[in-house]
Amino acid sequence: MLRDHDIRGGALAWIAALGLVAAACNEPEPEPLPGEELAGGATTIFDVSSDAYSFSARNMSFERRQRFVVGNSFFNKNWVAAPASTDGRDGLGPTFNARSCSTCHLRDGRGRPPAPGEDFVGLLLRLSVPGEGPHGGPAPVPGYGDQLEPYALDGIPEEAVPTLEYVEEAGRYADGTGYSLRRPIYTITAPAYGPLPDDLMVSPRVAPAMIGLGLLEAIPEASLVAAEDPEDADGDGISGRVNRVWDVAAAAPAVGRFGWKANQPNVRQQTAGAFLGDLGVTSSLFPEENCPEVQVECGAAPSGGAPELSDDLLDDIAFYSSTLAVPARRDVDAPEVLAGRELFRAIGCDACHTPSQRTAADAALEEARDQLIWPYTDLLLHDMGEGLADGRPDFLADGDEWRTQPLWGLGLLESVNGHTELLHDGRARSIEEAILWHGGEAEASQAAFVDLDADDRAALLRFLGSL
Repeated sequence: MLRDHDIRGGALAWIAALGLVAAACNEPEPEPLPGEELAGGATTIFDVSSDAYSFSARNMSFERRQRFVVGNSFFNKNWVAAPASTDGRDGLGPTFNARSCSTCHLRDGRGRPPAPGEDFVGLLLRLSVPGEGPHGGPAPVPGYGDQLEPYALDGIPEEAVPTLEYVEEAGRYADGTGYSLRRPIYTITAPAYGPLPDDLMVSPRVAPAMIGLGLLEAIPEASLVAAEDPEDADGDGISGRVNRVWDVAAAAPAVGRFGWKANQPNVRQQTAGAFLGDLGVTSSLFPEENCPEVQVECGAAPSGGAPELSDDLLDDIAFYSSTLAVPARRDVDAPEVLAGRELFRAIGCDACHTPSQRTAADAALEEARDQLIWPYTDLLLHDMGEGLADGRPDFLADGDEWRTQPLWGLGLLESVNGHTELLHDGRARSIEEAILWHGGEAEASQAAFVDLDADDRAALLRFLGSL
């Protein structure tokens, strides 16, 4: 996302000559920035194992860690159909996408799209039709609601059968090196409650990693609003804006922070929304079962309580989700990583992936107060171009816009989850492919990446792998 397309060649020439210029002028080589290895500030943990996303904030007291353990337990346990002897976690369904939070967020990490022959888990399909739904959100699909539920309890029809296939699209770097991107194609068959409308909007969503959520919630709203530039007043080609969504508890509009289109205002509501949409479990925030009127069997199914998820348990799970620590950076002083960091800045990636933020001194979560953090996001909506567009509005986010994804922990994804499938639907099989899919406001940065030689591409990718 170069500030001006016309200076792209000059920027790339500067990058290529970086070492020579520094040597000729006796300028110091790039060095680590103060604190950048502590991605989550004082919450940062040092671990590179398969459990790297699953630790509590390092600055958490022993007393508060007991609550973390309780939330962790319910995050990982399967919910069951009501009535059941397992009081406190019955109420699954009647229709659902998964049986536990960790089904999709394995080891608190990132889901992936299903491979051929696998169950359709780790990725869900949001649904809507044109028009405005409750409080300005998406308009639900008659008979199906706003999310496809491909699974159901015994005796209740599953809503439909989703399938996924890919088409490969070839491309080439400026130096002649070839690459291939896979474009997903989604099909929904066997709808149980009448034909799906011709104007159906479908948006696939992979479960994101859980780390650092409380820190992101602690970034002052004023900081997000100050970073907005919806009309691109400074002419840099970047026009990020906050999403304005509905805060259920406050019964008022609020700034969106969470979800692929920033459609949730806080971790607690995000948690309650996932319990309803993904597990079919009600809460005080969302007390109605996800059973449209035509789904008679769904509506007649036994309930696990009113609500099925108590406020105390919702708060414990939200606390757990808010206090998962961010892993520390690796190799921050390696010359190739430092060179990659400078390339990241020079081709404009930091215009949206803002490296650092400062959390509020009076944040509600004590572990998150007054922390210098390095999430590499502005939490704003940006037009990512036709290639990534889902065509489905979500509050103020239009069909081309997505929230800037935080990059912290990116390089440990394979260690934790055994894959490197990225973007909102997991179509990118690597960090490299994720960059190549960028368009819209990121088109100039993507083009600059394509113009880099193999060594510079490797340096940039190694930097991203250090996050």
